[in-house]
Amino acid sequence: MTDSNDPKPGFDEYAAEYDAALAQGISVSGETKDYFAEGRVDWLASRLRELKFRPGSILDFGCGIGTNTPFLLRLDGVNSLLGVDVSESSLNIARGAVPDDRATFSVLDQYRPQGRHDLVFTNGVFHHIPPPERAGAMDYMFRALRPGGLLVLWENNPWNPGTRYVMSRIPFDHDAITLSAREAQSMIRAGGFDVLRTDFLFIFPRALGWFRKFEASLARLPFGAQYQVLCRKPMDSKLHG
Repeated sequence: MTDSNDPKPGFDEYAAEYDAALAQGISVSGETKDYFAEGRVDWLASRLRELKFRPGSILDFGCGIGTNTPFLLRLDGVNSLLGVDVSESSLNIARGAVPDDRATFSVLDQYRPQGRHDLVFTNGVFHHIPPPERAGAMDYMFRALRPGGLLVLWENNPWNPGTRYVMSRIPFDHDAITLSAREAQSMIRAGGFDVLRTDFLFIFPRALGWFRKFEASLARLPFGAQYQVLCRKPMDSKLHG
């Protein structure tokens, strides 16, 4: 649901209690944060196999306490992952939680994008970035990717009533400004990316788990609690300024 790895200074105060606050919110689904983190990366892995794309180097943008990081490291071909965030307290937790030599973590403004990453992953971040600042975040990710690299953007689906209810239960989501999949696609295209596909996941709570086998066939419909926009940096792109 809303495992938001948020790039803003206010998250320092939530870092130690992040898991408890998140668990309070998503408990209505009957699942833990790892169910959603693993589900996101499993879905991504399937899309990468379809594209025959093996990301050697990943940037986890807004990595927070590293919830998605262990699952991203399982992707085929990964040999390095850099997690960036503005919350130093969250990064310290991530360093302790991800004992893998392939993973490193850095404060956002201490890493200068150099167009070297094969894939940039971001989850639940943009609804915490003020709209006037989102173009800058998109540019940061664009500059981090090599030409032909992929951007994977996950966000909460504001059309899903369950998502809105879960976010209302989580303290650090109270000031969130959600964006629809259409708004995300427009933002991504304005940032210079080509949108490859958009999918919606996490339709059914655990109580209706029997129906989850149908979720893949419904993924192109705007029902799921989260959506993934899969994008590519054009091959003829050059590193911005």
